[in-house]
Amino acid sequence: MADNHFGGIKIRNLYKIFGPDGKAYIDAIRKGLGKAELNRVHGHILGLRDINIEIPSGCIQVIMGLSGSGKSTLIRHINRLIDPTAGEVVVDGVDVVKMNETQLREFRMHQTAMVFQKFALLPHRNVLDNTVFGLEVQGMERSKAVDIAMRWIERVGLKGFEQKFPNQLSGGMQQRVGLARALSNDAPVLLMDEAYSALDPLIRTDMQTVLLDIQKEIKKTIVFITHDLDEALRLGDQIAILRDGEVIQQGTSQEIVLRPADEYVANFVKEVNRGRVVHVEAVMSPLRHGAGVGGPTIGAQTTIEEALRMMTSQPDGEVTVLGASSQPVGVVTFRQLAAAMVNSQPHQHHESVVSLVR
Repeated sequence: MADNHFGGIKIRNLYKIFGPDGKAYIDAIRKGLGKAELNRVHGHILGLRDINIEIPSGCIQVIMGLSGSGKSTLIRHINRLIDPTAGEVVVDGVDVVKMNETQLREFRMHQTAMVFQKFALLPHRNVLDNTVFGLEVQGMERSKAVDIAMRWIERVGLKGFEQKFPNQLSGGMQQRVGLARALSNDAPVLLMDEAYSALDPLIRTDMQTVLLDIQKEIKKTIVFITHDLDEALRLGDQIAILRDGEVIQQGTSQEIVLRPADEYVANFVKEVNRGRVVHVEAVMSPLRHGAGVGGPTIGAQTTIEEALRMMTSQPDGEVTVLGASSQPVGVVTFRQLAAAMVNSQPHQHHESVVSLVR
């Protein structure tokens, strides 16, 4: 299982300029030189501009953006498949950028595992032999490696398929092998680059569920790349939205849906089913001083959709909202919840109530 003392990931002032002399243009980029001009006038391509993201240990960080936004470039900096032009990538307190070749090899072998969009399975190896591959590279003895691999093969729902080859499996099953292989390494950091983008929608939803269920047990630090907002909102403890190599907005799914930073993000979130994303805590009113608490209650982390379903029997009354320690933190009405389904603005008391709940 993941090390509870793992220190998470801190990306600081990260720039990537593709071209023969990227470092020469860092100052100009910092002073406002744009991506188009850098390319047109200087023949260099701006991949990332001043990325600052802090990913706590055990959290799923989604990096989201359209094609060409820089999200795959960013994830490849974490295990230094790409070298930055400037900046730091600090993983568990150590700057990956400063590692020598030996340190980097050890880091990639033991600290990170990667799940790819195209599965990246070895076609001549069966499910079991694909799953043990990383453990073999580490030099683990076969019997121990097989025990670990079989546990994860079963955990991702492939028990009975261990002797099958990749070409005998569906896309969803192949991706389960990729996930089992990554989890077998027991690295604290799991990097998932558009891991589910090649899958059909129903299989994709199924794989999201598998990941969320497993994450409850293993508490890895997961960096998940996607261009799909629904996937981002479902998986992400934190979400960072990229455009043209820059972070446009960072926050929880609720913060992004309720308070889009600009029109670009607003256009992303306008079709979102708010009822499945926003929690009661975001729309409730604070407790009135001296008010008695009684009657029906509801948890602050309940989604609006679920809360509306629960409150259909008392659409006219107030319901007391309970925080993490089951203490009353606010009240909510059916009308407030219904309004929040269609209103992009958060409740005016949102900041104070969220701080109460936390």
